[in-house]
Amino acid sequence: MDFSILANIMNQEIDQNKFNNQDKLISILKEKGSELFNKPFEKIDFTKNPEIDEVLNNIERYPHLYVLACVMDRQIKAERAWSIPYEVSKEIGSFEFTSLFKLKEQKIKEIFVSRNLHRFNKDMSKYFYLTIQRIHNNYANNASNIWKGKPSSATIVKRFLEFDGAGVKIATMAANILARDFKIPMRDYFSIDISPDVHITRVFTRLRFITNSSNIEMLIYTARELNPEWPGIFDLPCWQIGRNWCNPKDPICKDCYLTNFCPKFMNFNI
Repeated sequence: MDFSILANIMNQEIDQNKFNNQDKLISILKEKGSELFNKPFEKIDFTKNPEIDEVLNNIERYPHLYVLACVMDRQIKAERAWSIPYEVSKEIGSFEFTSLFKLKEQKIKEIFVSRNLHRFNKDMSKYFYLTIQRIHNNYANNASNIWKGKPSSATIVKRFLEFDGAGVKIATMAANILARDFKIPMRDYFSIDISPDVHITRVFTRLRFITNSSNIEMLIYTARELNPEWPGIFDLPCWQIGRNWCNPKDPICKDCYLTNFCPKFMNFNI
């Protein structure tokens, strides 16, 4: 028997299995993302505090709190970041935009510092103030004008990027939550990219969609390649996997629904 021929055949079978399993992983993640998108609206557990989440979910009356929370979601735990607009509003005794708009930048900074609302209280209090000013100047005191009228996904992402302190991660996350969770009508979903979050990046790397040396651009364009109609459809499923099971150390693989197709358990020498 020619063992070189046998080895080539075995390698071809391994390569084919790699592609088959990758296709299966993509299919499962897309199915999970579609499931989350198509289900009826349910209140979002932004902070796991029912009182705070009740207010944050009311984007009809308090859309500005949603926008402020998105801008605050930076380098601290999400639950803490999303609580910040509520805590500031409680401090001044009102959730209304007109009350927040009356706050001077120095007063906002004092609230941030005294209540230690963020890891970077000085910078984030400034972004909080500037977000309020942009909502006033550009959206007639009504943050829902950002997404009103079924705009394109590119328009919504661009509008969030215009807020000081909001980069690609925040802008895509904000648009994705509006589309997926709040069921805000949009003309399309092409420009809602996957968020370059640490959990999402780790999952994409371990699933061999990207490599350890891949940068943010590679993550984004890989998601675009895998699902051009809505790259961000992978966002929440991968974030949940990374947050709940696919830990940096000691991942809880047995509880993850991708276990049977994850390269970690496939003898592919990758």
